[in-house]
Amino acid sequence: MDINPILLEVFKNRFTSIAEEMGVTLTRTAYSPNIKERRDLSCALFDAQGEMIAQAAHIPVHLGSMPLSVQSAIAACPMEPGDMVILNDPFQGGTHLPDVTLVAPVFHQTSDKPVFYVANRAHHADIGGMSAGSMPLSTSLYQEGVIIPPLKLIRKGQRNEELFQLILSNVRTPQEREGDFAAQVMANMTGVRRIGELIAKYDLDTVTRYATGLMEYAETVTRKTLAAIPDGEYRFGDFMDDDGAGAEDILIDLVAMVQGGELQLDFTNTADQVRGSINAVRSITLSAVLYVVRSLIDQDIPTNGGCLRPVTVTTRPGSIVDATYPAAVAGGNVETSQRIVDVVLGALARALPERIPAASQGTMNNVAIGGMDERNGRPFSYYETLAGGMGASKRVPGESAVHSHMTNTLNTPIEALEYTYPFRVLQYAICPETGGPGRHPGGDGLVREIELLSGAEITVLSERRRHAPYGLQGGGPGACGANTILRADGRTQTMPGKFQARLSTGDKVRIVTPGGGGYGSGDG
Repeated sequence: MDINPILLEVFKNRFTSIAEEMGVTLTRTAYSPNIKERRDLSCALFDAQGEMIAQAAHIPVHLGSMPLSVQSAIAACPMEPGDMVILNDPFQGGTHLPDVTLVAPVFHQTSDKPVFYVANRAHHADIGGMSAGSMPLSTSLYQEGVIIPPLKLIRKGQRNEELFQLILSNVRTPQEREGDFAAQVMANMTGVRRIGELIAKYDLDTVTRYATGLMEYAETVTRKTLAAIPDGEYRFGDFMDDDGAGAEDILIDLVAMVQGGELQLDFTNTADQVRGSINAVRSITLSAVLYVVRSLIDQDIPTNGGCLRPVTVTTRPGSIVDATYPAAVAGGNVETSQRIVDVVLGALARALPERIPAASQGTMNNVAIGGMDERNGRPFSYYETLAGGMGASKRVPGESAVHSHMTNTLNTPIEALEYTYPFRVLQYAICPETGGPGRHPGGDGLVREIELLSGAEITVLSERRRHAPYGLQGGGPGACGANTILRADGRTQTMPGKFQARLSTGDKVRIVTPGGGGYGSGDG
């Protein structure tokens, strides 16, 4: 293939900038704080077969799994100009039901089939189901919200009103959902327009050739990176605290084989899927693996389908990292994905002890609160993931109170939180001395305490409340997190890592997030 290296760099940045602009469009036009403030969204570009060409620097757990959603959309719904396909089914490339993907084709006059696709995925603060926020302590997918297989939300530029109203009729905050869906549509329109402009400038053959070239370039660099890892077999295991439905100490086991620039990851001995909602579908496991592999590469390459070509991932259907339908999966996307990263990094630390950091907090600390705002009679649904400590490395201590690994969101500012919801934030601060000790200490977690100004229901899905984030090379573990409800009548209730509860006006919820693991023995 005739590839000009300078033009390859130009196309790398052009493709990435299109995905980034899609994200800016979605952020600026969204209704919910979860998208417009926290930026719980992702955008990417795909070739005609649904292989990822480029992504924006958004959410790792979204982006690694999105190609499977795009490929499901292509297979189920042949698309015409002006169409957009919506889906959230975790067993068709999705992650969990609140993450809704919208796929749009890009056409060119020389072809009667799409030549590229653009897609975005956004976490909706409610998509129905048994609890507000759609992050329940469920035991079946059916309890978690509206399941949307690949269907045309937009047909030839017109909204499919029957489908749209069906979705809105099954959520608690339809006005907010309508605004967020409209923002997703606009983001895809931006991507389609920009790719069209790129084709008009360079011609279809050139754009297609450099899209393929970028994937081959990413593959080449990935193989080079993996070849620098000492060949051998490396094993590591870690535990999920519990599934919220009675199971505890759930093992994720990995045997990593490095040989000749290729990486084989075998999760076969991982625990069976469980009743609770921490099951991860295979697309989530692939996302976690892509994230780790990409993190090993110190060159500025695009994150695309080429990065996983030298990697083989073996999972066992029916396990917690390859759940089968209709397993409950609401927490698998957010919690189990973090532990998969910890396990893959733990295995690679045996091969690269000076490059791999200690474990970060290992949880997203999901908090969903919803109900009827007694002040104005309007429904509300709040969702957020909370930051924690980052693991330390050989070079530096861990950062405090940051999102790490599979989440890449911002926080919801206190001003936005109190303006939008019937909440009063009483405390929001770094929690000192929660990072693990070591020559380089782990980062500290944070504490957030919220008072309810209206009755509501709360669901918390969190991990690392029993099994602490590990340290490395003699460093100590980070502190576990803690969840507490402070009742208005003075009672204090210590809550488990996963719980649902009813809150009354004046009740408070206090979340302390885990610290990161330390690196190196304290004496140097």
